[in-house]
Amino acid sequence: MGRTHALTGWCAGLALAPAVGAGTVHQAVVFAATTAGFALLPDLDHPGARASKLLGWFTGAISWVLRRVSAGLYALTKGPRDEKVTGKHRHLSHTVLFAVGLGFLTSWGTTEGGPWAVFGVVVLGLLLAEGALGDWLLPVSGAAVGWWVWTAPPDKAAQLAEISGWLGIAVAAGCFVHCLGDALTESGCPFLFPIPIAGETWYEIRPPKPLRFRTGKKVENRLIFPVFAVAAVVLIPGVWEYLFTTVQGLLTPDGTQTAVR
Repeated sequence: MGRTHALTGWCAGLALAPAVGAGTVHQAVVFAATTAGFALLPDLDHPGARASKLLGWFTGAISWVLRRVSAGLYALTKGPRDEKVTGKHRHLSHTVLFAVGLGFLTSWGTTEGGPWAVFGVVVLGLLLAEGALGDWLLPVSGAAVGWWVWTAPPDKAAQLAEISGWLGIAVAAGCFVHCLGDALTESGCPFLFPIPIAGETWYEIRPPKPLRFRTGKKVENRLIFPVFAVAAVVLIPGVWEYLFTTVQGLLTPDGTQTAVR
């Protein structure tokens, strides 16, 4: 489900960017790229996930620590009706608390660290997304970076510094979008921890059974992914307006255009 997480994260980032003040296309792309990448980070609690293997032993060690902390927290906080599981995967890193905490940490770090910290977070997001979507994203990302450098205003460092606080929102949004995606699967996601529901502290939120889907199967591959692939392009600032204007021009008779003039 990795590529779907990345794609939904990208769409969520583009939709959210104007609300946080990332008004230019350059800022929106940076914001959405971060959200797309960090929509994969919650799976750092699984040793086989791409996020856990991203930087070799380093991310592997972080994954190991995260799994132990998650298991310990589960053992301490599980309710009387919670499942008898280890509490490692789809637990601590799949909660709103984790998303908000990581968002605050990112916001603080990029504000204090300036443009280079912003650059580091965005690059990490791109690497996470590349791990899910495939190696084809590397040349595309390289071309996007080149486009950004070539077309952005002269004060590029100021442009990056301006979005430093926003990246915390992008990171938190990416993690939360991941939780929402997992909540639609048959296993669900306990993202409302520690709110007790039906005797469970780690209650798996999920829709009615007919609305759930299995990861990697037909619903995801033939419906969800294609829909968000289209949305991923349409939501880029300026694309929808361009398409609307183009279609309107094609459907408007020349005589009508002349009369309006």
